[in-house]
Amino acid sequence: MDLTQLSPEKRNLFDQFANNVADCRLPEYTTHAHLIKWLIAREFDLAKSETMFRQSLEWRQINQVDTILDKWTPPEVLTRYYSLGATGHDKFHCPVWINAFGRTDMTGILQSVTKRDYLRYMVYITEMSHRLMMENALRSGKPVSYQTLIIDMADFSVNQMSKQFMDIGMETTNLFVTNYPEGVRRVFVINVPQVFSVGFNLVKPFLSAATLAKLRIFSQDAKAWKEALLEEIDADQLPAHYGGTMTDPDGNPFCLTKINMGGEVPKNYYINNKKPESGASGAHLKSELVPAGNRKRIEIIVEEAKSLMRWEFMTEDGDVGFQINCVKKDDGKEVIVLPRARVDSHQMMEAGEIVCVYSGTYVIEFDNSYSYFRSKKLWYSIDVSKCES
Repeated sequence: MDLTQLSPEKRNLFDQFANNVADCRLPEYTTHAHLIKWLIAREFDLAKSETMFRQSLEWRQINQVDTILDKWTPPEVLTRYYSLGATGHDKFHCPVWINAFGRTDMTGILQSVTKRDYLRYMVYITEMSHRLMMENALRSGKPVSYQTLIIDMADFSVNQMSKQFMDIGMETTNLFVTNYPEGVRRVFVINVPQVFSVGFNLVKPFLSAATLAKLRIFSQDAKAWKEALLEEIDADQLPAHYGGTMTDPDGNPFCLTKINMGGEVPKNYYINNKKPESGASGAHLKSELVPAGNRKRIEIIVEEAKSLMRWEFMTEDGDVGFQINCVKKDDGKEVIVLPRARVDSHQMMEAGEIVCVYSGTYVIEFDNSYSYFRSKKLWYSIDVSKCES
C-alpha cells in the first residue's frame, strides 16, 4: 500500500504518525510505504501504532539489529542446513524467497544452535531481504517494501513437530508480527500435507486479517501451484523445479547456488551441555541453586548507558525461564528489556548480549517458579563492558 491508496482520513492519520515519529532514528530502508505498515498493523490507531513502532526501534537498538548484516556471522549449521534462498523478484519487484521447509532438519538445527541464535538468524535474513528491497527499488525506480515467500512443505513429517519446534515457531511468528508487520506481499504454501493444519492453527492467532489474506495454500497438485506462482512471478525469476526457467550452470533445476535445500544435520554440529569442572573452561562460571517453585534474581548496576552486557548460563535437571528488566536511573521506572522465555539451557549453553540502552539497575531473573518439585543447578556468567560502537 502507498499514500495514493489512502482515504483522506487515513492520509491525515499517516501524516500525524510520520510527524510524531520524526524524532526517531529510523532504519536506513524506511520509506513512507514502510511507515504505513505500522498503522495497518494497529488498524490506524495512532497511539497504538506509535507505541508499537517505538518499542520496535528500542528492540533494534538493544539487539544491535542495524549492524547485524555487517557485524554478525551466523552459525555455519544455519547457513548450510536451514533451507532458504532468494531467487529473484516477483512482478512487483519484491524479493522472492523460497524455503523448502519440509526438507529442513529442524530437530538437528535446534540441537546445534541456541534459540537466541536461531531467532537472530531469522532477523538477519529479514534485514537482508530489506536490503534487497532497497536494491530492487533503485533498479526499478519504484517503491519496494514487501517480499514474496514460497514455503515448500514437500517431505514434511509429523516427526518434525516437536514441542521445541512448535515453541520456537510461535516465538518467530511473534517476532515478525511485532517488529516487521505486514512484511509480505504474498505467501505461497505448497505441497501441504494434512498435518500442516495442526501447526498452522497454533500460529494463526498471531496473524492479522490483512496477513491471512495474503496466504495462498496448495496441496501437492504441482500444476495448480506452478500456475499460481507464474501468475505473479516471471519464469526467469523461478527455479525450473518450481515452474520457472532458472537452473544452475550444471542444469540443476533446484538452483542450489541460490537456495539451500536443507538435509539432515550431521551430529558433529550438535552441542553437548557438559557440567563445568573445577579448573576447566567453565571455571569462570558462578554456581547457584534455583529452588523448586522459586526465582533467582541478580542485580547489576550499569552506570553508563549503551554499555554492552554479555551472558552465558547453563542448568542441570531441566530448562529455566530467563528475563532481563531495568529500573532506570533517571526516573526509577522499570522496563522489560528481554521478555521472559523458557530456555533449554539444560541441553546447551545459552549465550547472548544486549546493548544497555539505559543506565540503571538491571535485574536478571532465572525463573523456576513453574517447577514445583525440581530445583535447578545453575552456572552463569554476566559481564558488562563499554560498547565499542
